[in-house]
Amino acid sequence: MCGIIGFTGNIKAQDILLTGLEKLEYRGYDSAGIAYFKENGKISIRKTAGKVKDLRAICDDNDATCGIGHTRWATHGGVTNANAHPHKSGNVALIHNGIIENYHELATTYDLEDRLISETDTEVAAALFDKFYDGENPIEAIKEVIPLLKGSFAFCIMFENRPGVIYAVRNVSPMVAATSKEGSFIASDLTAFIEYSKRYFIVPEYAILTLEANKIDLQDLNGNTIEPEFLEVDWDMTAAQKEGYPTFMLKEINEQPAAINRTIMPRIKDGLPSFEEDGIPDSFFADCNDITIVACGTAMYAGMVGKTLMQDILGIPVTVAIASEFRYERPVITDKSVVIVVSQSGETIDTLEALRLAKTKTNKTLSIVNVKGSSIARESNYVLYTHAGPEIAVASTKAYTVQAAAFYLLTCKLALVQNAMSEADARTFIRNLENVSDNIAEVLKLSDKVEQLTKRMLNASHTFFIGRGSDYTLSMEGALKLKEISYIHAEAYAAGELKHGTIALISEGVPVIALATQSHVYNKVISNIREVKARGAYVILLSMDEKITDATICDTHISLPKVPEQFAVFEAVVILQMIAYFTSTGKGLNADQPRNLAKSVTVE
Repeated sequence: MCGIIGFTGNIKAQDILLTGLEKLEYRGYDSAGIAYFKENGKISIRKTAGKVKDLRAICDDNDATCGIGHTRWATHGGVTNANAHPHKSGNVALIHNGIIENYHELATTYDLEDRLISETDTEVAAALFDKFYDGENPIEAIKEVIPLLKGSFAFCIMFENRPGVIYAVRNVSPMVAATSKEGSFIASDLTAFIEYSKRYFIVPEYAILTLEANKIDLQDLNGNTIEPEFLEVDWDMTAAQKEGYPTFMLKEINEQPAAINRTIMPRIKDGLPSFEEDGIPDSFFADCNDITIVACGTAMYAGMVGKTLMQDILGIPVTVAIASEFRYERPVITDKSVVIVVSQSGETIDTLEALRLAKTKTNKTLSIVNVKGSSIARESNYVLYTHAGPEIAVASTKAYTVQAAAFYLLTCKLALVQNAMSEADARTFIRNLENVSDNIAEVLKLSDKVEQLTKRMLNASHTFFIGRGSDYTLSMEGALKLKEISYIHAEAYAAGELKHGTIALISEGVPVIALATQSHVYNKVISNIREVKARGAYVILLSMDEKITDATICDTHISLPKVPEQFAVFEAVVILQMIAYFTSTGKGLNADQPRNLAKSVTVE
């Protein structure tokens, strides 16, 4: 969601704040602003609806060395200058990620309405902090206000008679902090300040941070000192740069072979899967009656790949649950149920809350996440870190494939422990998994052909994806990618369901992307494809056939490298990612920052 950065130090703050906000643009936003201390100790604010470049245009040169910055994704109130952050009330200026659910009640209870000029819950929080601030002790004001708030929040706060100091506190919404020779930093994502420090710590929930130029102090709400747990960035700063690619998304599509190798290779010992270095014992896999996978969006579709594979090999029930629905249902989970939660950021609020519910029913929880020290990673019984590196484009690509690769490793391990697969078969399975990165590298060579075929899709209003089995799970991810970044309505259908109603949507020239990589249903899928082709659809077929020239089947055929069918998902999904990407750029859209979307969803 929104982006936060704060800096106090011994060099000018404004460019650090603006540059940091630019590095957080991938999170999605519609307005931006900064606040800083002037020489007289007063707080000055610059903010505007629009992009960070628009904010730069209204900022004057100044010598301030302490300030806070924010990119807002609208929740309460529309996209206006007044609703943009920072908000100032009396002696208090602050920025905020999250949602204060009881903001209206607070405004009424504490007579704040006359002080408000925006439509936001954040301004209510600013007015509340100011009301409780006695002009002497900011930390006491924070301690009094925080218990009154319901919802999620990450605050950076400046008090007008405390120049050079930033206070911060959070609940759920993530923040990280660091110190360097230039000063002290706080942000919603370490990409905002990584050029200054690779050593950082996750801000603990309900810890009050006091940031000064040369130190950061932490204490809990009872005044007890907290020692931060420092982490080290394990990727180079260039990983968060385009490195010559026109967009982050295209760069990340091309990074998938390396990302998969980084994820799987450390977990293969003597040709078999091993989670010893992850601290996951074999006992975790042994006593398992059923599996529930919980995730949102692309992570959920990676979970669908996992479900198809696990059920086929293990022969036990596997359920994929939408995280935002899971916690409001009555999930059927016992102490012998394994719950796997999947999140790139490790901060997805719905997934985090679903994990917390699952832990009330079973101790067999495992998270697949990409960010070390994230909330989901810390609260899971076990964690399997993917090693995709930073993913900047809003539409996920490499995070999806490493999550899918993680499920392949887990499935093989489960099958070995539960005697559902022989050691010889497991070694063959792992050899095929090790070949995935090379297979994807071959598929990436088809980018020119994919770009050409998408020219027929640029003016489409609707697009349909069809497949059976694992191809159907891929169809759902392909449809999501296309609508995320090209704004073309796209839907995925199990090919066998066409005749049960959805074929009524097929008309002349409508693009249909068909997947047929599974031999046991191949002929049936081809029959379904002929049905849509006969009704005028423009069919793009992905299969492992060397060549298809039958015009009654497809208009364009993409031949995938021949691999064992269980592993075709990796090749096919890269083609689907490229279809979405080249359709988006062909329409002149920003594939990295699609409208209305945020990279990390930290509010419900």
